[in-house]
Amino acid sequence: MNTIFSGIQPSGDLTLGNYLGALKNFIPFQDTHECYYCVVNQHAITVPQEPAQLHARTTELAAIYLAAGLDPNKATLFVQSEVPEHALLGWVMITTSYVGEMERMTQYKDKARKQGDSIPLGLMTYPPLMAADILLYQADLVPVGEDQRQHMEITRTLAERFNYRYGEVFTVPEMWAPKGGARVMSLQEPTKKMSKSDDNRTATIYLLDETDDIVRKIKRAQTDSESVIRYDKENKPGVSNLLSIHAAISGKSFAELERDYDGQGYGTLKKDVADLVVGELEPIRRRYHELVGSPELGRILDEGRDKAHAKASVTYRKAVEAMGLYR
Repeated sequence: MNTIFSGIQPSGDLTLGNYLGALKNFIPFQDTHECYYCVVNQHAITVPQEPAQLHARTTELAAIYLAAGLDPNKATLFVQSEVPEHALLGWVMITTSYVGEMERMTQYKDKARKQGDSIPLGLMTYPPLMAADILLYQADLVPVGEDQRQHMEITRTLAERFNYRYGEVFTVPEMWAPKGGARVMSLQEPTKKMSKSDDNRTATIYLLDETDDIVRKIKRAQTDSESVIRYDKENKPGVSNLLSIHAAISGKSFAELERDYDGQGYGTLKKDVADLVVGELEPIRRRYHELVGSPELGRILDEGRDKAHAKASVTYRKAVEAMGLYR
């Protein structure tokens, strides 16, 4: 059975885009693969975090994983900081990395530019820690979005470099991009990706939004002055975004939807999309509120920590023995 690793940062509230483009597509792997799903809270501290908020968001994200359909009897869910091998192997991968290749990382350059003269070193050393997360579990596949392709390439480079120097220790992972994952755009600026950091909260649907908020946001979604419903990202980005959301939930093709809405107005499309989104997210929100802060969630995370540690410790010992660090 092949192994899957996936991690999400507990920074900001998860959006409909995070769910339809990633999380919804990751869950089915638990029936066919050995899966490790991680709340990567150590990645969040590459920039300063308020401790109480980081703690709360870590717990909330774990509850969302479960509410979205993760079965702890089939997959391992855990918090990164509770398995020390992540930080330990992270240091090993840092020593395997070169400054030049870290400075060339697009996300590092983008984020460092916003920091002025006070650039946290963690922004540069983020990729080796991500590599450690993946390599600890000998992951064959890593389901990530296109924005993480460069990080996946450096993970493969570091694994191959380590194996060349010290012997075959790590599985060199492949990136898996979900074929059915929707790229959900901003409801107000549909040429931009829906973002959990968008200052305009009307532009983003959050996983835990109440029904009235979801309906209101979709009703106000930007469309255009035409009245024809068709998928055309270049000329009709707003309508195309609504059709993408519809297709991701309903399973219908764009051609089917264009036929269904032939002769109908944008109001009908918006109402139907709102109904679909509410129907998809309401059970998640209900299950989330049952889990967050419950003894059940604590038990699941304790068991997940122990399972993850058992797997990670084997890989870490192999790595340090290969390097001559183990007595």
